[in-house]
Amino acid sequence: MTPQGAGWLPGGFRMESHSHPSGQLVYAASGVFATTTEFGTWVAPADRVTWTPPGFEHSHRFYGRTDTRILAIPFEECAGLARQPRVFAVSPLLRAGIIALTGEKERSAEAARRVRAVVLYELGEVPGEPLHLPEPRDDRLRVVAELLHEDPGRAETLAELGRAAGASERTLSRLFHADLGMSFQRWRTVLRIHHALFQLTEGESVTGTAIACGWANPSAFIGAFTALVGQTPGRYQAGLRDRGE
Repeated sequence: MTPQGAGWLPGGFRMESHSHPSGQLVYAASGVFATTTEFGTWVAPADRVTWTPPGFEHSHRFYGRTDTRILAIPFEECAGLARQPRVFAVSPLLRAGIIALTGEKERSAEAARRVRAVVLYELGEVPGEPLHLPEPRDDRLRVVAELLHEDPGRAETLAELGRAAGASERTLSRLFHADLGMSFQRWRTVLRIHHALFQLTEGESVTGTAIACGWANPSAFIGAFTALVGQTPGRYQAGLRDRGE
C-alpha cells in the first residue's frame, strides 16, 4: 500500500524515484512541489493536487516549507482515474476529503472507502491543470532543454539554441511538435512558469522573478502567469502568506 499521511516538509526536500502498487494523490495545502516521471514534470502550487497512477516511477521535490498531504488510492479503485500523471485544481469538497483521510482521526475501512469515493468523484468533476512540462527524448531537443533548465531566462531564439544542438530551427520546431506535442514557445513558457512558482514560493519579488525567468517586463510575466496558474503572482504569494508560509 502507498504510504499516506500529513506533515510539513522543508524546502528542498526530495523523495527519490520510486513507485507504488496503489495510486497516489499528493496535495500541497501550502507551498509548492514538483512530481517528475519519464513523461515529464508536473508542478503543483498551493491548492493543487497531483495524481500518480499505480506502478509509475516518480519522484517529488518540495519548494518552500510545504504542508503536504499524501493519500493512497487502492489499485481496485483507480479504474476511473487518468492513466497518466495529472495536476488538478482542488475544490472545497476535494480538499475536505483529502484532509479528512490524511488527518489523525481513526476511521473504519468502510468509512474511509466512502470518503475516498467522494474524493474520486470530485477528481472527475474538476479539469486538469496545464502545468505539465514534457521532457524530450530526442537528443537534439535534450540539449536545448538542458540549456533552458539551467537558465530559463536565456533570451536566445530557437535558431540560436539550435547551433548548440546541431540542428536547424525548422528541424527543432518540427521535433517540439512531434516529440512534445507543443511549440517551442509554449514549452519555454511552461518551463519559465515552473521556475517562477519556485521563486515566488521562496520569497522572490514579482519583478525579480519576471527578470530571472526571461520576461522583458513584469506586466508580460503577470499575464503569462495568470493564464497558466489562474491567479496573479501577487495573489499567489499573498495566499502563501495567508497559509502561514
